[in-house]
Amino acid sequence: MRTQVAIIGAGPAGLLLGALLHKQGIDHVIVERQTPEYVLSRIRAGVLEQVTVDLLDEAGVGERMHREGLPHDGFSLCFDDRHHRIDLHALTGQRVMVYGQTEVTRDLMEARSGAGLTTIYAAENVHPEGFNSDTPSLRYALNGAPHKIEADFIVGCDGFHGVARASVPAKAIQTYEKVYPFGWLGVLADVPPVHDELIYANHPRGFALCSMRSKTRVRYYVQCSLDDHVEDWSDERFFAELKRRLPEADAARMIEGSSIEKSIAPLRSFVAEPMRFGRLFLAGDAAHIVPPTGAKGLNLAASDVGMLSRALAEHYRGSDAGIDSYSQRALARVWKAERFSWWFTSLMHRFPEAGEFGRKIQHAELDYLVQSEAAMKAMAENYVGLRLDA
Repeated sequence: MRTQVAIIGAGPAGLLLGALLHKQGIDHVIVERQTPEYVLSRIRAGVLEQVTVDLLDEAGVGERMHREGLPHDGFSLCFDDRHHRIDLHALTGQRVMVYGQTEVTRDLMEARSGAGLTTIYAAENVHPEGFNSDTPSLRYALNGAPHKIEADFIVGCDGFHGVARASVPAKAIQTYEKVYPFGWLGVLADVPPVHDELIYANHPRGFALCSMRSKTRVRYYVQCSLDDHVEDWSDERFFAELKRRLPEADAARMIEGSSIEKSIAPLRSFVAEPMRFGRLFLAGDAAHIVPPTGAKGLNLAASDVGMLSRALAEHYRGSDAGIDSYSQRALARVWKAERFSWWFTSLMHRFPEAGEFGRKIQHAELDYLVQSEAAMKAMAENYVGLRLDA
């Protein structure tokens, strides 16, 4: 098989890149090691920046998002049993869209299928080759039979544990990582949200987040130990702990429900540099991970493929300026998002090793933040997302 761009990974990053390339008339193929059902079963983030919304519109898949998504003009920071609203729209003129990553993936998959574009699922032994030459290729097996895709470029959108970054020689890549000493226990349930906007809570017992996927489905989280096990957390125990970490008024009106999905996610910050190796590009979680506190993971992936799709379109029009600067431009945005996610995580979570001094510093910073318009504006600017070229 011969194509212009071979994409590894049919998650939202790979699918969005494919949709944007299709709009530019660039031939491409997506190869995914999992089944479509598995891809859609993954529960992920649900807060979209305006940049991501615009890219989904550009890709022609934004109709359901605008119809069913929930535009949010702000969110609440809670501490000392009180709400402090961060008015995103008043501070920045922008808002965010609450729309689940699973729904983004579904929209992209359905549009791709409707356009008759090629996606190879359940591929085995996927391996990029020759990406430091002018003739890169992607090998894989399907039902035991070997296959090869010859391409001009290969893009790794296959996540943190994927084969794309792992195929790069160790001496050619530098990685930076911070692993946090706690995780998030998350529950998905079909109940009305406790509040009409997201609640981020700093509490002596640990962080909590009340988010939603729709007006009838919630995604709630509590900070937990990495030694915890999901089976030790009944729904009753989870909701009891969540209520302890929220203001009394929120706890009193919370509607509990049976969990549809429950999982524990460790938190880490990770960046790989560079994001280009000859004719192989990395995008999304293949190149960087952020703790979910700032809702940047999917949005960073979208900005990566937005930049890359334009760079590849420029290449096929005769200019390599975009692909030559892709890594530098993408990493500049990545590190700003990493900084914000690290800062927000450090501000809102309980770090046992920090002791009472650390708790007092957190409280002082929160108190300063909600009383300073300048501080709130800086937070809001980062939360709604920087420009694609920032």
